[in-house]
Amino acid sequence: MGTKEHTKHFASHWGFVLSAVGSAVGMANVWGFPAKLGANGGGAFLVAYLIFIVLFSVIGLSAEYAIGRKAQTGTLGAYRHAWASRGKKFEKVGAVIGWLPLAGSMCIAIGYAVIISYVLKAFASSVSGSLMHVDTLEWFSSFSTTSYSVVIYHVIVVVGTLLTLLLGASSIEKTNKIMMPVFFVIFAILAVRVGFLDGAIRGYQFMLHPKWSELADPMVWIWAMGQAFFSLSVTGSGMVVYGAYLKKDVDVVGTAKQTALFDTIAAMVAALVIIPSCFAYQLDIGAGPSLLFVTLPRILQDIPFGRVFAIILYAAMIFAGVSSLQNMFEAVAESLLHRFPKLNRKIVLGILCVICLGTGLNMEAISSWGPWMDIVSIYIIPIGAALGAISWFWVMKKDDLLAGINEGAEKKHGNLWYYIGCFVFVPCTLILCAVALFMQVAF
Repeated sequence: MGTKEHTKHFASHWGFVLSAVGSAVGMANVWGFPAKLGANGGGAFLVAYLIFIVLFSVIGLSAEYAIGRKAQTGTLGAYRHAWASRGKKFEKVGAVIGWLPLAGSMCIAIGYAVIISYVLKAFASSVSGSLMHVDTLEWFSSFSTTSYSVVIYHVIVVVGTLLTLLLGASSIEKTNKIMMPVFFVIFAILAVRVGFLDGAIRGYQFMLHPKWSELADPMVWIWAMGQAFFSLSVTGSGMVVYGAYLKKDVDVVGTAKQTALFDTIAAMVAALVIIPSCFAYQLDIGAGPSLLFVTLPRILQDIPFGRVFAIILYAAMIFAGVSSLQNMFEAVAESLLHRFPKLNRKIVLGILCVICLGTGLNMEAISSWGPWMDIVSIYIIPIGAALGAISWFWVMKKDDLLAGINEGAEKKHGNLWYYIGCFVFVPCTLILCAVALFMQVAF
């Protein structure tokens, strides 16, 4: 049964793109991008970010799509396939290495589900109207500092997301064809409304008028690079499994560019909502998660039809979060089905449900999931991204990788694409690992 499920493909090109964008669009866009932009030079950060988005999409993301399609499976099988190109004895090394980025997908899913549970609670409070009459800081603290505080919402998020994976690529595609267009429409509406706030123009100027001298600060480039990695989900795992569901006539580089374009639009629209709002109300742009649960509700309480806008904001955030969580769970589920073909999808999804809820329910307080997510983002995810980049560009035979990239390509890619991957993209992943580890030790 596992083999049959692995042969399923996305039914349409745009269905795939929307699903990939759904994976990429999430908390990294909605609060991560505005917060990083706000704390690192505004327009200067945006320039550096866009440079890395182009590099990582054309090289890194397309490579993950290509290796997944070539191996016809996700994380575990893809690493085995890449290393096997160097000989049988290396195949076993690849089979072992693949478990780390796969563990990263599962670990981040556990913490991510908690965040989406917060969003679902905020959505429910918006629908009931209670969010419009509370001190937002006290309201947020009432559940974010206590374990087992959003259990019902947590169960709904995990079980609901896993149910959308029952049919594999088919159900992922169908749900994202609804969720992603609605997400973009909702945030566009919010961005238009924010434009009428007094003082919003200062936010636009901060975002779109770079101070070029700030590009001399290496940390602006480092933060932009890290944000681009996480925003595109180039982690050596999640996008590989979506690549496995691609048809052979699809141009992976072109598709990666489309994914990056819509992911960047999502990040920019989110920033056009949050940053002008913060400038209008003289609030901290770099506040991280509290932007969603303290800052924005405070603003929404103060504007006409704030309750309506709160409902649509948190509805959009649920769509963004669930679409990303789908990818994390699917990466793990597909790999387990490939590695243990006697299992069926329902059993595997049930196992993931038990693991996620069993581990996650007791970390519903920020004091628990915050450090958990720090460990995952500082160690597991950057190392997984580096292992993937090294496996595709420094281990896998050049001709094999280029064959995967050029299958279905309108324009063939050769030495230039490959050597940028070897000597620019791979070093970027290693720099990200080194900086993350250094900052953890130093601070």
